[in-house]
Amino acid sequence: MKFLMFGTRQDEIEWAEKWGKENQVEITTRPELLTENTVDDVKGYDGISVLQQAPIDSEVIYQKLADFGIKIISLRSTGYDTVNLALAKKYHLAVSNVPGYSTRSIGELVLTQAMHLLRHIGIVEDRESRGDFSFEGLESKEIHQLTVGVIGVGRIGMTVASLFKALGSEVIGYDPYKKPNPEDPVKYVSYDELIKNADIITVHMQLTDDTKHMIDQNTFKQMKNSALFLNMARGGIVNTKDLIEALKNHEIAGAAIDTIEDEAGIFGVDRQNGYDNPMLKELIEMPNVSVTPHIAFYTEPAVQNMVEYCLEDSYKFLKGEGVDHLVNLD
Repeated sequence: MKFLMFGTRQDEIEWAEKWGKENQVEITTRPELLTENTVDDVKGYDGISVLQQAPIDSEVIYQKLADFGIKIISLRSTGYDTVNLALAKKYHLAVSNVPGYSTRSIGELVLTQAMHLLRHIGIVEDRESRGDFSFEGLESKEIHQLTVGVIGVGRIGMTVASLFKALGSEVIGYDPYKKPNPEDPVKYVSYDELIKNADIITVHMQLTDDTKHMIDQNTFKQMKNSALFLNMARGGIVNTKDLIEALKNHEIAGAAIDTIEDEAGIFGVDRQNGYDNPMLKELIEMPNVSVTPHIAFYTEPAVQNMVEYCLEDSYKFLKGEGVDHLVNLD
C-alpha cells in the first residue's frame, strides 16, 4: 500500500516513517494542504491522511479522490468540520478522525490557562513591562473555591473535569448527548445553569451547524462578571466579536483561546510580516486575555498517537477490517 500525508509537520515525519516500516506501507509526506491544486498528486496512492485548518469545500476534490480510488479521508485531528460530510457521502468516501489521541494534552493546557487567568499573570506581565510592580487588583481566589463549568463532557471534557475535581473545584457539566453516570467527576446541569453559575467556563464541543456561535453576546451577558472563559475546541463555536465586546464591557473577567474564527493561514505559521485578522490582534493586546496558536493538542504523545491512529484507521478500512473512528458512516 501507498499513503500520502497532507499538511505534514516535521515532528510527524518520524512517527509516520516508523509506522510505515512496521506495517510495510510506503508513506509519502508533504507540507502542503489538500486543495484543488494538490489533489491530483493523490493519483496512484491507496490512502490519504489530512491535517489542516482550511476547509476542504470544493466538490472537485471529492470527485477526484473518488476517481483516484480513494475510499477514506483519514483526519489527524478530533475535529472534522474541515470536511464537507455531504460531499464525502455523495462520493462514497468514509471519513475518520482521532478523538482519543491524548485528552491530557488539551486538559493540561486548559488547567494552565485557567491558572494563568485566575492569578492575573497577563496583567502582572503587562504592568511589569512598564515598571509597575504594585499589588492592586491582583488578589485572587484559589482554584478549590471555584465552580468549573465544562460544556461538552466527552473524552476531553471528562479529562478536564477530572483535573479540576482533583484540585478540589466543584465541577458542573452540560452535554446534550451524554448519558450521566454517577461515577463521573461532574454534576450535570442545564446549559443556562452552567453559564450563570460557573466561575470558569471551558468549551469542548465539535463545531457543527448547531454549535456555530453557540457562545454569543446573550451567553456572555448571563455569565458572572468575574467569570473566566476558555475555548480550546473550535473557533467558530464562539462569536469573536461578541467575546471582544464582553471583555471590553467587563461582562466577563478574562478569556483564554487556543482557536479563533479565520485562524487558517495564521495559527501554525510564522506571520511576523503581518496577518489579516483584526479581532485576533485586538484580543492579543488585552492583558486579561491569553492566546495560544492552536497548540492544545501539541505534545509528544499526542503527535505520535494522531499519526499512528490515523494511518491505522486507513489501513484497517482498506483491508476491510472494523474502524472505531468513522464519523460519517452508520
